[in-house]
Amino acid sequence: MRKTNLVLFIMFIMAAFSVQAQQGQALPPLVSVSGIGEVRVQPNEVVVNLGVETRAKTLNEARKETDSKAAAIISYLKKQGVDAKHIQTSYVTLNPIYNSGEYGRTAPDFYVAQKNMTVIVKKLDKFDELLSGLYQVGANHVNGIQFQVSDVEKYKAEARKKAVANAKEKANSLTSELGAKIGRVYAINESSGNGGGPRPMYKVAMMESAAYDAAGGPTISGGELVISSTVDVSFIIE
Repeated sequence: MRKTNLVLFIMFIMAAFSVQAQQGQALPPLVSVSGIGEVRVQPNEVVVNLGVETRAKTLNEARKETDSKAAAIISYLKKQGVDAKHIQTSYVTLNPIYNSGEYGRTAPDFYVAQKNMTVIVKKLDKFDELLSGLYQVGANHVNGIQFQVSDVEKYKAEARKKAVANAKEKANSLTSELGAKIGRVYAINESSGNGGGPRPMYKVAMMESAAYDAAGGPTISGGELVISSTVDVSFIIE
C-alpha cells in the first residue's frame, strides 16, 4: 500500500514539473500586427420596415380593418414585382386604450391594432413610386430603411484578403527597419469589434443615408457602404 502511494506521489510530482516546464517555455521572437481591409460598394437593395395602424370602437373592427389593409399592402408589393420571400410580417399588436379618467371604468374607449412588415426592395430607382403606392393602399407609417448589398459575402472575402495583405505589409516594414525579416505565421485571428473574441466580424457602415431633393428628384440616396475586416497576425522573426 505504501509502495503504491509512493509511486502515485512521484508521478504527481513529475506531472507538476512537466506543467511548469511547459508554462515557462519561452515563445519564439514574434512581431504582432493588425491589418485592416475595406471595400466600398454601392448598395443594390433597401430594407424597409413599414406597417399599418388602425383604431376602432371594437376589437373585431380594429382587427378586421388592419388585416384588410395589410393584405392590400402585400398584394400591392407582389404586383410591383417584390418576391413573396422578401415580405415578412415582423410585428402584430392589438391593444385596448383607456382615455377616460372615470374610476372603475372597465370598457376601453377604443382599440388600436397594428401590423408591421419588413420588405426587401431591389429596384432602388422605383423606391419613391413604390412607397407612394404603399401609402395609397393603407400603409400609414415607415419605421426606417437600411441599405445593403445582396452579394455581401463576396465583399467580405475581399475585405479580409486586403486586411491580411495590410498586416503582412506592416510586419515587413517593422522588421526591415531592424535588419530582420518575417518567417512563417505563428497565429492569426479575425477580431470582432464588440469584444466577442476572435470570431469573424464585419462592419457595414452607411456613409450616406437619406437625402431630399427639393427640386423634385429622388427622395433617397443610397450613398455607399463600407465593408471592413480586421485581422491580428503574429509572424516569427527570422
